[in-house]
Amino acid sequence: MDLTALFASLLRHFRDARGLSQEALADQAGLDRTYVSQLERGLKSPTLTSIEKLATCLGINPADLLQAIAAEQKLVVHVDRDYHVRLPRPLIIRRGADRIPIDTSLIVASVNETHKLIDQLYQGDLDIAMVLGMRNLSAFVGELVAAAILKSSDGFFVRNPHQDGYPDLLLMDSKGKAAWDLLEGRLNEKKPFSPFAGGGIEVKATCGSVPTPANCRSRKVEHPGLGESRIRCLRGYDWKAHHRETNNLIGVLWDFIDARPRIAGLFYSDALEASDWGSIIQPKVGGGRTTSVSIMTKTGIRKMYDGWICVLKQKGYGTFLNRRNGALLIPND
Repeated sequence: MDLTALFASLLRHFRDARGLSQEALADQAGLDRTYVSQLERGLKSPTLTSIEKLATCLGINPADLLQAIAAEQKLVVHVDRDYHVRLPRPLIIRRGADRIPIDTSLIVASVNETHKLIDQLYQGDLDIAMVLGMRNLSAFVGELVAAAILKSSDGFFVRNPHQDGYPDLLLMDSKGKAAWDLLEGRLNEKKPFSPFAGGGIEVKATCGSVPTPANCRSRKVEHPGLGESRIRCLRGYDWKAHHRETNNLIGVLWDFIDARPRIAGLFYSDALEASDWGSIIQPKVGGGRTTSVSIMTKTGIRKMYDGWICVLKQKGYGTFLNRRNGALLIPND
């Protein structure tokens, strides 16, 4: 998030906290309401005079506002600066005998957009980790990445209209659009969208697995709490699916950085087969899992590793991924 966007987010936050409308804040600060609206939308950068006037009306010191912006800027993780990125190479979407290339940069761009969405949530004083808990947070991060890809794709993908449909993001090339048009009036039916004849990509996220608190104590390693980085004791990772036909998969590995969820790595494979997924685990009657699930096997994890797109440089993620897969495809940290 750039400085203009950070200021916009903080201005909205402090104005809402004071219970002021844009019009009221503009009147009290002696500024045009349109100008304040443009500031809050990140369409204009503030002058020092404007910052002083706004801060006074919001009951804060202008220096405190600038320090808040600086503190937020330190939390920003940017793909161009903080990640090993493997470009250029097109990703391939398999659709029967078709092999459709897509620009890898479209997927890479989703990293910054995902972090922007997360930061917007935290600007509202909402700790999504606390609200969702670890069990639901991975699915939520995956949804954010999918939303970011949709935004970056400029209509090349659309979201599957069914939550349990397959794949998550539907390809809108000529064949995809034709398949979609044939379903006009049937968007409320699940069957035509699971699977969708036009194909697309699936998005799944994981934060990996760590030892139990007891095992951590025996290894003299502190067990990571909610909001704490897991890389120091991460022991493995995998992705889960509801069926063994999942392919064309964007795999997200995430972790907490500065107490916020961040993408640690993005991976892709168009070569996944049923054998790369474990046996379907059925839900237990009266409790336990609520849906059937298949866990990716070691061969599938290796295929995803082979298709790494970007990996966070800091904190040893590349080293962990290389060691876990017995290879050196990702630059050492």
